[in-house]
Amino acid sequence: MKPTLVVLAAGMGSRYGGLKQIDKLGPSGQAILQYSCFDAARAGFGKVVFVIRRDIEKDFKDLIISKVSKSIACEYCFQDKDDLPEGFTLPDTREKPWGTAHAVLAARRSVMEPFAVINADDFYGKEAYQTIADYFKKLPKDVNNQYCMVGYPVKNTLSEYGTVSRGICNTDSTGNLTTVVERTKIIRKESGEIVFIEDDKETSIEENTPVSMNFWGFTPSFFKHLEEAFKVFLKENIDKPKAEFLIPWVVDRLIKTGTASTKVLSCDAKWFGVTYKEDRPAVVQKFKDLTLQGEYPEDF
Repeated sequence: MKPTLVVLAAGMGSRYGGLKQIDKLGPSGQAILQYSCFDAARAGFGKVVFVIRRDIEKDFKDLIISKVSKSIACEYCFQDKDDLPEGFTLPDTREKPWGTAHAVLAARRSVMEPFAVINADDFYGKEAYQTIADYFKKLPKDVNNQYCMVGYPVKNTLSEYGTVSRGICNTDSTGNLTTVVERTKIIRKESGEIVFIEDDKETSIEENTPVSMNFWGFTPSFFKHLEEAFKVFLKENIDKPKAEFLIPWVVDRLIKTGTASTKVLSCDAKWFGVTYKEDRPAVVQKFKDLTLQGEYPEDF
């Protein structure tokens, strides 16, 4: 069974200042997520499921799905803020959906096979897709709670123009994830030191510390765990207008309870992305370079 790629494309990109999921960055106007789908298809993925907002449906179909569907099967679903478990009511103060784990949950009716999850606005590198596809090939069919993620050294995931959010990872001697904690304000200081900022306090991070770039590999059993964890999250946070139900929080919870394990996969892929509008020119140049090097066709 070929794995599915779930692409989280519902965020507005507030720090970037626009709808970066469909921003034209490649030589022929490709969005970053078109490169992701191209890489997934050649790594052996069989389908892509996009998680989007209802208000961008037409643009997304016209600009993205019409092109991506030429090389790989495509579906899409909506992340709605009122998609809540029975017994919960959407507060009037809630203005946006509930975060990345909620976005994955939105795909539960479209995915019945092992699947990878990525952000729409991150370029992960073709090796990363092959690495996670190889993991799925080796996974026994009757195994449900052995997950994985592709880890990147934090030094390779920063922006020159402001803070970034990353899941800070710790692993055991077998390479399994022991903890993953989302840090929303990571930056390299002028001194060269990398820190995360929380409650106005700076904490140093070693340069090669593995971080999650939201490139996860799950089996369908993860949806049941998501549904259970979402109820726990809502009981504690439903009245907090900006609270987010995040994948690292769910994975960390499953690890701590012994419910699931998560292998941290490493590879030689180079990550880059657009967090701020100032990042854009460098990303455009990188896609030009990759095209000239023969890594990607000029138009696809």
